Amino acid sequence: MKKILVFLSFFYVLNISAQQNYEWLKINQFRTATLGDSLKENSSLDFFKGKLLTLNDGGNPAELFEIDKSSGKIKKSYKTNLQNVDWEALASDSVNIYIGDIGNNVGARKDLVIYKVPHSDSLELDSIYKIPFFYPEQKNFTPQNLNTDFDAEAMIFLNGKIHLFTKEWISKSTTHYVIDPQIFENQPAQKIETYNIGFSVTDAAYFDGKLYLVGYTKKAEVFLTIFTETDPDLFFEQKPKNYYLGSALNIGQIEGITADEEGIYISGEEFIIPLFNVKPYLYFIPYEKIK
Repeated sequence: MKKILVFLSFFYVLNISAQQNYEWLKINQFRTATLGDSLKENSSLDFFKGKLLTLNDGGNPAELFEIDKSSGKIKKSYKTNLQNVDWEALASDSVNIYIGDIGNNVGARKDLVIYKVPHSDSLELDSIYKIPFFYPEQKNFTPQNLNTDFDAEAMIFLNGKIHLFTKEWISKSTTHYVIDPQIFENQPAQKIETYNIGFSVTDAAYFDGKLYLVGYTKKAEVFLTIFTETDPDLFFEQKPKNYYLGSALNIGQIEGITADEEGIYISGEEFIIPLFNVKPYLYFIPYEKIK
């Protein structure tokens, strides 16, 4: 999401009460790269067949980027013939990449869609499928900027389904929805569970029975919460592990997370406030640091 935090006060004051149940993980020590200008509005991360992929959010060209997981440099770009209304999420199965055009900051969109992209070297395919969906609980579509519970930027693929985790500006919770990737007509997202996470979720990753959610508050506090899958597709039944990562004024506006067998990768987009800006960074955290 573009610069939604720019209205924050220059003089940041940490909300201590929000941090009481969080362990402080100083993420700057895990910074591995500064991303280039072509990725300054990156908004998701995902591994597909060993390739680290990212994208930029709405208003940017409709293309994916493969980046080096150590240097952050672009190794290859994949152009598509799609439209980027508000791309915010990436996920994948063994043969398809899923692009979530699901950003809904003002709560007024009726054209939410996930693109199912069969993989090729170019991704410039005619066989891209549209998976349109809606939230059946949403009744009001009056534009209300940053004042809706029907926004989403986080998505994973698991057990044959697409799983969304909402970015709820009003309740500060996240709701887990499931979408069938085999249905190409407008479908209702199926509500599974809700958790009072306390921040706005901006991306999700799943690896080895763990769900990783990142996001921030309007006070620029950045958090990572780790859930354990207790039953197939259920994550919110046990108390999670919580980390405070720092201030967006120092580490960037965190918008991406993914994981592999070595650890988790986190990215932030450029964060601009009066007098200075924070560059888009890539971070890598080994699993032993978050056990």
